[in-house]
Amino acid sequence: MSNSSNRSPYHVSFSDDQQQRKISINLDDNPLTGSGQGSGEKSGRFVVIKPSDVPDVNENDKMTNSNATNEHEKIPLQTESNVLLKFNESIFEDQDHGPRTVLDQLYNYTGGIVPNAAEAEKQTAVRQNSANLGTIFGVYLPCVQNIIGVIVFIRLFWLIGIAGVPQTLLIVVVCSSCTLLTAISMAAIATNGIVPAGGAYFMISRSLGPEFGGAVGLLFYLGNTFAASMYIVGAVEIIVKYMCPEKCRLFGDDVEIPSIAFNHYRIYGTLLLIIIGACVLIGIKFVTKIAPLSLLAVIISLLCIYAGVIKSSFSPPDLPICLVGLNPSHLIKSSVLHNDVRTYCRPDKWCYEGNKTILCPLYASICNKPTNTLCSKNDYVENVRVEQGIPGLKNWQLSENLVSHYRQAGEIERDIKGDSTFEVVAQEITSFLILVGIYFPSVTGIMAGSNRSGDLRDPSRSIPRGTIAAILTTSTIYLSNVVFLGACVHSSLLRDKFGDSINKQLVVAALAWPNKWVIMIGAFCSTVGAGLQTLTGAPRLLQAVAKDDLVPILGRLAKSYRGEPVPALFLTLLICQCGILIADLDKLTALLSMFFLLCYGFVNLACALQTILRAPSWRPRFRFYHWILSLMGVLLSISIMFMASWYFALIAMVIAIVIYKFIEYKGAEKEWGDGIRGLSMSAARYALYRVDEAPPHTKNWRPQLLAFINVQRNEEDELYALRHPRLLNFLYQLKAGQGFVVAATILEGDYLDKYAYIEQVRSLLKTSLTQTKVQGFAEVLVAKDAEDGISALIQTEGLGGLKPNTIVLCWPLNWRKDYESYTANAFIRTIAVAEARRCAVIVPKNINSFPDNKEIQEGTIDIWWIIHDGGLLFLIAFLLKRNKVWSRCRLRLFTVAQLEDNSVEMKKDLEQYMYQLRIEAEVDVVEMENQEISAYAYERTLKLAERVKLLKDLKLPDKELQLQPQILMESLLNNQRQSIDESDDQYHYTFTPNQLGNLKSVSESSMRKMHSAVRLNQQIRNRSHDAKLVLINLPSPPTKHTSLATYSYMEYVDALTEGLDRLLLMRGSGREVITIFS
Repeated sequence: MSNSSNRSPYHVSFSDDQQQRKISINLDDNPLTGSGQGSGEKSGRFVVIKPSDVPDVNENDKMTNSNATNEHEKIPLQTESNVLLKFNESIFEDQDHGPRTVLDQLYNYTGGIVPNAAEAEKQTAVRQNSANLGTIFGVYLPCVQNIIGVIVFIRLFWLIGIAGVPQTLLIVVVCSSCTLLTAISMAAIATNGIVPAGGAYFMISRSLGPEFGGAVGLLFYLGNTFAASMYIVGAVEIIVKYMCPEKCRLFGDDVEIPSIAFNHYRIYGTLLLIIIGACVLIGIKFVTKIAPLSLLAVIISLLCIYAGVIKSSFSPPDLPICLVGLNPSHLIKSSVLHNDVRTYCRPDKWCYEGNKTILCPLYASICNKPTNTLCSKNDYVENVRVEQGIPGLKNWQLSENLVSHYRQAGEIERDIKGDSTFEVVAQEITSFLILVGIYFPSVTGIMAGSNRSGDLRDPSRSIPRGTIAAILTTSTIYLSNVVFLGACVHSSLLRDKFGDSINKQLVVAALAWPNKWVIMIGAFCSTVGAGLQTLTGAPRLLQAVAKDDLVPILGRLAKSYRGEPVPALFLTLLICQCGILIADLDKLTALLSMFFLLCYGFVNLACALQTILRAPSWRPRFRFYHWILSLMGVLLSISIMFMASWYFALIAMVIAIVIYKFIEYKGAEKEWGDGIRGLSMSAARYALYRVDEAPPHTKNWRPQLLAFINVQRNEEDELYALRHPRLLNFLYQLKAGQGFVVAATILEGDYLDKYAYIEQVRSLLKTSLTQTKVQGFAEVLVAKDAEDGISALIQTEGLGGLKPNTIVLCWPLNWRKDYESYTANAFIRTIAVAEARRCAVIVPKNINSFPDNKEIQEGTIDIWWIIHDGGLLFLIAFLLKRNKVWSRCRLRLFTVAQLEDNSVEMKKDLEQYMYQLRIEAEVDVVEMENQEISAYAYERTLKLAERVKLLKDLKLPDKELQLQPQILMESLLNNQRQSIDESDDQYHYTFTPNQLGNLKSVSESSMRKMHSAVRLNQQIRNRSHDAKLVLINLPSPPTKHTSLATYSYMEYVDALTEGLDRLLLMRGSGREVITIFS
């Protein structure tokens, strides 16, 4: 680090100085110092360290003071006196476990890259030694070497011949624009903080979240790995077909036969992979030293091409080609002419070889066919001529190469078929979109520098500068080559993809000066160099994904040896070998392009998202970016994907979605401050502003559940456990309501004594919610007693118009035993508070007997509709039935009527009402004598006479009443509320545990109420003894919360529900929650 002080930007760290630990005044006994280990022993120093020393995860391990002194002592800025330090600490920090001073806080700063507490606990014993690379050797040269691939040597001239110079320039501009826009977005992200190992994956994952980052990162890794296979196979193809087609042949007579060629690719490719893999295994420093050698060969080859162009202006190369016919011209294969164009490209039937007369090969190939149109009746071939294949700048050819020549397979021009036995014809269908897909791989490789970000001295500075400079350099090379090749080469020769008319030579090699071997060696070195750079970056990318633990199976690949990702490298070599064994990678090239384009698109999306959201943490030093440019990059990437191959684009997207869902399913619980979470926060804020705080319309009402869950603490291990875990299963079974769930727990005591347990209990609730597949929130509140805590949560839980409207709490089964602990009183007060807050209440009784999420029930769900509660009973029963646990159960509706009521008519009305609600249920009316209906049932369904009277008051005809029973029920409820409020005294019960023996003090009215409850319970048990679930109205709590009233109420409800196994007691909020209208 001796030379790091001259480098910018600086990173500040804090180091303790052993030499300055001289305490002139001992203040250990001073009460202001807090603990005996006075922090006045510390003296602050700021030091400057390089970014490569910053780990890619937050580390909380405290370095020893001696190490800090030796490694980081730099540039002291200020030194406070020990007395002042101890005085400041005593004022602001009385705890022993936190940073004591401002300097300590800077030293122990853990924000930024990975603010996840779980990851911050990971200890890194030995920090990896980085290669300390700069912009030129770390980013610029690798990117140039990766971008300038073999296409510039063996395919670019063919693109010009097919598309023409203008459209080829457009193809280059479009593809280069995509990579340039991506580089601009990447520059903004890279300068917005430290970029450790992982490069593009790190940027995407920290900007769009672990799911997107993991999916795109793995696809980008596979794209790089198979691209290495493609580069190696391309290098072998240059050797076998162009450099030594005879001497390098292992078997077979003709390497042009695909099966023979593929076998050569497999053998030579495996040998080349072993050599390249050994170079990468030695280390990135070694790769950095040898890579410029191959790049130097590529640069020399490019210079030779430019030299050949200049030479062609006064001395074009001698490269004859044979053409037959006019409009169109037929380009004859040199093999037909025995590779001697000047001798055998003649129209005559007979040729002379010494003293022998032979049939001319051109005439024999063309005129001996019955379908020929090129031979005259005078036994000669018409319009035969020899022309220069490379006229050069001396004979300007640009005007001849302006027009496109898109063809189908087997054609020489559009809609003109050719004969592949003697002339050059199209090998495949071509179009502008197809050529875009073919050319695009030649501009990939812009991530070569960012992939090795962990080995850069200053990634934030090197990545944007090196990448953008490499793109501009290579784009200039491509554009100039398009113009020069179009101006120098004959149009027919440009369309000869494999050099069949010039004895399998490369057109670019024939143009170059001084020798064609320079080009072939350069083409070979370009492919080998690109493969070397790709195999260097791909393992580091995979290691970065493995370190984040997004995919558990990749965990072992996170290890390094000597700073090199050896396990990831071996896996990469294995996958690359599989690609080499495939040999025919033309079919995979389009899919590989999709992987790169997906990565580029997500980099642009990450930048656009961060810019639009304007997060406070978004402060890139690179200023030349805009969200419009990033969105253009996204659209351009997607467009090129579908332009190149729409079906491969869909395949790549499906693969990305599968990986995304897999990471999401495995639970990538990473909090990286990504843009997707920021977008969710912005969307949530916008939605909350739009949600009116007024009660929602009946059609939009859904149960927003606030469930109170008791926890109990084990005194032995001091761990908490849920008292009623089956309540969470019940919440899961209500998920069809599509409302939110808040699982809340009250810890009794003082907050300062209990706050240490809050996170433990919240973690328990979150884990339980996850295990039962309940999508909800966990809330823990510390209060001096349960009643105040429950009341506070009911009043304050929620935000804006999104507040709980339904309270769920279990029936206290041991309320008699725990009476002295006010369990019953807390229960009644909770109902009262919920009623005052206008919340519905659901009370499961015997919750431990409720089914879990795998126990499918078959039977009936019985609804005992004693009073109209806004339809809550119907709605909850309907939502439960939509869950698989209750889906096989039938609904049965029971209501209570007096003997003088018209039960038949009441049943018809209820059946019509259920029909209008679109709920299938069997309706039954239970008749009871007048004296058997208690005050609890005074809110029961009204008598038929009262309904008729109400009908007359509303002036509705009978037909309209039948069609709109909702109006009737709401009117009934509104008319009853006044009489309900006037009769609150009838809920005051009169006997307590101390008065059970003294029955004389119990009034006749109270005895009648209890008797009615027992009689109603008998009716329920007779009809619903085999029901899987019973739903019934919860009686209104007493208004006077005395011990007598509380005990009477609990006894009354127990008497009403005695003998029922699974029971839901419900009380509505006072408003309609279900409607017959659409």
